[in-house]
Amino acid sequence: MLNLVLFGPPGAGKGTQSQHLVEHYNLIHISTGDLLRAERKAGTPLGKQAEEYMTKGNLVPDEVVIGMIENKLKQDTGAKGIIFDGFPRTTKQAEALDNLLKSHNESINAVLSLHVDEEELVKRLLDRGKTSGRVDDQKEELIRNRVQVYRNETEVVADYYKKQDKLHVIEGVGEISEITAAIRGAVERVKAS
Repeated sequence: MLNLVLFGPPGAGKGTQSQHLVEHYNLIHISTGDLLRAERKAGTPLGKQAEEYMTKGNLVPDEVVIGMIENKLKQDTGAKGIIFDGFPRTTKQAEALDNLLKSHNESINAVLSLHVDEEELVKRLLDRGKTSGRVDDQKEELIRNRVQVYRNETEVVADYYKKQDKLHVIEGVGEISEITAAIRGAVERVKAS
């Protein structure tokens, strides 16, 4: 199986690029946000547990999120691989994901980190905010705060995977097709090794 993590700050193009990867490599797309919504809607025990945290404005604990990912892995046994989008966000989550995959005799093959400078991210998100209706994409101060939170709390996960020699930094500025080609080139090198 080909198991990838797509990594990058808000506005880096993860959604766009993950869709290209899903289609090209026939991967399952796992977004923790989508999983949380699906489990809540289905009324599963994990969904109910997550709802308790979310209604109080608290983050859903790692073990609940990992449980949801494990449920998804069990559902999609014939997949050619998985792309994790928005997860892991912390080193603890990365370790938990590694342990979960190991229990299924799998591992993360590559972490694809989209690099985009802050000014470009702000520009992209403000542009997206004009059409998306997302409040968090309409104010520059909120956008800069989201980027800073990412840099402080999530970017450290890159070091975790760098130590495993799985991190591939991709320049996330340019034509979408050029970025897609760079990502596919990194994936093909991983597959060939």
